[in-house]
Amino acid sequence: MESPPKSCGHVDKNLEVMKAGMFLRKVKSRMWKRQRHYKLQEDCKTIAYKSSWAIHSYSTFSIGNVEAVREGHQSETLLSVAEEFPADHCFTLVFRGRQGNMDLVADSAEEAQAWIQGIRALLENMENLDESTKLDQWISDWFLKADKNKDGRINFKEAKTLLKMMNVDMNEEHASCLFKKADQSQSGTLEDEEFVEFYKMLTQRNEVLELFQEYSSDGQSLSQCDLEEFLREEQLEGEGSYEHALQLIECYEPSDTARNNHSMSIDGFLMYLTSPEGSIFNPDRKGLFQDMNQPLTQYYISSSHNTYLMEDQLKGPSSVEAYIQALKRGCKCVEVDCWNGANGEPVVYHGHTLTSKILLKDVISTVAQYAFKVSEYPLIVSIENHCSIEQQEVMARHFREILGDMLLISTADDRTSNELPSPQALQRKILLKGKTIENESESLTGEVSDEDEAAEMNKGSLSSESPPKDGKILKQKLCKELSDLVFSKSVHFHSFEHSRTSAKPYEMSSLSESKTRKYSKEAGPDFVLHNTRQLTRIYPSGMRTDSSNYCPQDMWNIGCQIVALNFQTAGMEMDLNDGLFSQNGHCGYVLKPEILRNRERLFDPDKPQEREGYNPLHFSVKVISGQQLPKLNKKEWSIVDPFVRVEIYGVSLDQAKQETKYIENNGNRGYMSNQRRSMTGSRPP
Repeated sequence: MESPPKSCGHVDKNLEVMKAGMFLRKVKSRMWKRQRHYKLQEDCKTIAYKSSWAIHSYSTFSIGNVEAVREGHQSETLLSVAEEFPADHCFTLVFRGRQGNMDLVADSAEEAQAWIQGIRALLENMENLDESTKLDQWISDWFLKADKNKDGRINFKEAKTLLKMMNVDMNEEHASCLFKKADQSQSGTLEDEEFVEFYKMLTQRNEVLELFQEYSSDGQSLSQCDLEEFLREEQLEGEGSYEHALQLIECYEPSDTARNNHSMSIDGFLMYLTSPEGSIFNPDRKGLFQDMNQPLTQYYISSSHNTYLMEDQLKGPSSVEAYIQALKRGCKCVEVDCWNGANGEPVVYHGHTLTSKILLKDVISTVAQYAFKVSEYPLIVSIENHCSIEQQEVMARHFREILGDMLLISTADDRTSNELPSPQALQRKILLKGKTIENESESLTGEVSDEDEAAEMNKGSLSSESPPKDGKILKQKLCKELSDLVFSKSVHFHSFEHSRTSAKPYEMSSLSESKTRKYSKEAGPDFVLHNTRQLTRIYPSGMRTDSSNYCPQDMWNIGCQIVALNFQTAGMEMDLNDGLFSQNGHCGYVLKPEILRNRERLFDPDKPQEREGYNPLHFSVKVISGQQLPKLNKKEWSIVDPFVRVEIYGVSLDQAKQETKYIENNGNRGYMSNQRRSMTGSRPP
């Protein structure tokens, strides 16, 4: 491994400006704007900053924690100071995970561009590192944390502390021998390159070595033919595996000699196994592989609930950043709750709560900018309209002017068609879902949907679970200009009988999770049939004030397309959502299984064994090992005891779970004793 660079290699003007340091304004609000001195460190991986009055107290953050740099007024904070600071002076650093963004203002457009282009260049450089360099860099980063006096060396005591931080438990006598072996200068300390070798010797993966030698002809390397056999036998590849073997050698083998001989060393083999290409996920499903010419009703659509919220449903912040993050994750149905705002401008927030408010026009501008960053298939904007006629007119104007040609407006043909258009036919189109005027000649009113009732529950005027007890459907006055822009009409769900006889394809009902479960239990096959003809949107219970989520699989089992989740809340539910939509090019649309699209044969998700062609599957999972596992707490001396749990989600008959045993204090290597677990399940719908 090369040592962390003392300089950034070739002279780059932007990086030199950053290394020289500069005062930038950090902006947290309209009132909080303070200067900080920001400086790129010599390692070109870290930015240090301090207050203008501080002398030595620098804080730092890693470039690797930055996900993106946004130019201009692309946050609520910078929008609030737009009149004070020009857009070309402003930029936002977006951090990974839950770390908040950083809004910065330079004194000039040139200085802002130096930082914007410089950080982007560093991020691009990091993304282009090969797997071997990434591992070495990861180890080196830990080394820098342990090197307290910054002399580029650590002794054995410091190395032991560092290994604990890295989740590596060790036999001290064995570790001491390896330490001395790595200490080529015999100084009693290790430099960063020596520590990398020490770490690799200490964490040698015997279980991977055994697998490697099983396929190696000479026990030392994998020839192209050896690797091809491994791909056929273990990775279940068919034709083209010989050519693929050569590609893997070119990509992952760190040794020039081995690469030139078309062979792979144990280091290259390990790099391949732990790379994304070694994932259990079928690579044929990563790209766009499904038929995208079916009606919208035939697809699962990645969908967000109360998209504007960053945290909880009662007092958390609303932000356009929440829309950006959802759209960047492939979300194709976002929600906008519109209420009357000051100065005639509609606002978006969770009505009758303490959540903060953002301008509707800022939300629409953000949607217009990010709607098709991940894929060009259509985006549905679900509108909860609580505005006056006057502010509805403003809403209509903003949608028309900001979205322009991206906005799809329904025609007479759309209203008479028996099917909705396909994702392919609607590329780069934004569809509005909302209330519409039922009969202009009679009344400029629209039907109040189930979700509208849920929103009004906070005022105590309506029930969230049923229409008014006198059986009348409530009405709301609507603006014709806004109604004319709506493609998918929000309607109250009446019954499955009404769906069969009277419902139109462009009508969509929104149901709470509890109602959905009730209808599924009472009439599962009817619900499945309903979802072959119409879109159904499911939303979380109003009791989930902490923005928790329900299990989306229950709703997918009956063919519900728009299963809306709180994207800001991590957990098993969002893992399932991310897992489903990670296939098909991550485009936000996944074709439902044929059994959930068939209108001729009824399917009951609670009784899959009764369907024609029922054929259970049996499969096994072999767990080898894991590495570089995160800690579960902040105690530097603790070692995790990892195990692997495999769970199946599907119809109730398919629900299954198995987990491996664990070995105490084996955190970094995560060796699972090559345990094999078997599961049996029906063939999922």
